[in-house]
Amino acid sequence: MGAPAASPGDGFLPFAVPDLGPEEAEAVLECLRSGWITSGPVCRQFEQDFAAYLGGGVEAIAVNSATAGLHLALEALGIGPGDEVLVPTMTFTATAEVVRYLGADPVCVDIDDATLGISVAAAEAAITPRTRAILPVHYGGLACDMDAILALARAHRLRVVEDAAHAFPTVHNGRLVGTLDSDATVFSFYANKTITTGEGGMLVSRDAALCRRARAMRLHGISEDAFERYTSRRPAWFYQVIAPGYKYNLGDIAAAIGRQQLRKIGRFLARRQALARGYREGLAGLPLRLPPDAGPGSQHAWHLYPVRLRADAPLARDRLIELLAERGIGTSVHYIPLHRQPYWRERYRLRPEQFPQAEASWPMLLTLPLYTRMRDADQARVIAALRELLC
Repeated sequence: MGAPAASPGDGFLPFAVPDLGPEEAEAVLECLRSGWITSGPVCRQFEQDFAAYLGGGVEAIAVNSATAGLHLALEALGIGPGDEVLVPTMTFTATAEVVRYLGADPVCVDIDDATLGISVAAAEAAITPRTRAILPVHYGGLACDMDAILALARAHRLRVVEDAAHAFPTVHNGRLVGTLDSDATVFSFYANKTITTGEGGMLVSRDAALCRRARAMRLHGISEDAFERYTSRRPAWFYQVIAPGYKYNLGDIAAAIGRQQLRKIGRFLARRQALARGYREGLAGLPLRLPPDAGPGSQHAWHLYPVRLRADAPLARDRLIELLAERGIGTSVHYIPLHRQPYWRERYRLRPEQFPQAEASWPMLLTLPLYTRMRDADQARVIAALRELLC
């Protein structure tokens, strides 16, 4: 598949850029003309479209962020004070902070060296009588070893909520992430994700009770959402508050963008796959450890392209980032591990030696630009700069 005709510019090459077109603009204008701009018919249709794309009998619940979706899923599962939830240390803070929202404790565990996702062995070693759930993160768009995670959860009667912020449309052993046998899965539609609504996310599950609870709690604990109340024949003023909920709903303007983005996911994925192949070929022979592809019957979403410097690299990671920036190339780091962040480190007295794989990986990690509007010439520029600096 050929590269897009346009890119953000030939000056500074950003780490990520959303791919929005006239279809999204027209969909937003239709919302504005309709007069319904908060959660309404377009949001409901987006949920239905997303559930249909995934298949597998799941229900989809649109929310204003993946963080909100994770919070709702754990709340619906009854996670609360005194409980522990296992999370990988190599993740964004949102994965752990939603556990604290509920008064429970996130237990940071080490990562798998190959996938940079949660280590199943480390997770098993961290289980205590207080452990209630596992929250695996599909790092970069590559699925964790979900067969092993789900088996571990069954053996210890634990719930599983997948943080799939990076993982649309990731496939694990022939099944799309979102249709596996976990309790719930949460996707992100943030600006740099594989599809975007600007801010937003989607909670999916086959658990009808979980979905009912999450739908109520995403809008102030009201038993019927605003769309149902204001489009039904019953008096619009009547509602019931069943719990002190949250303000987590997704508006129709964002959902309109999401519906158009979802229709483009095949093209988006093909372009990301082409760029991943381009990096694999162009960076061969450099002192870099490249990210693995998915195995047979599986599919990498390629939300990120994280590379790791080898010990024989002539530059340290931080210096390489500086030199790439001087050449007009943006990069990022995913992530500074949770055990090195002041709040998590101090609250739970975390020490680097508890996380040997994360400690070996994160100082060597940097994420290269990869987005659907990236031209072949843009990628060639990144590759040339890395070959200049690392050879």
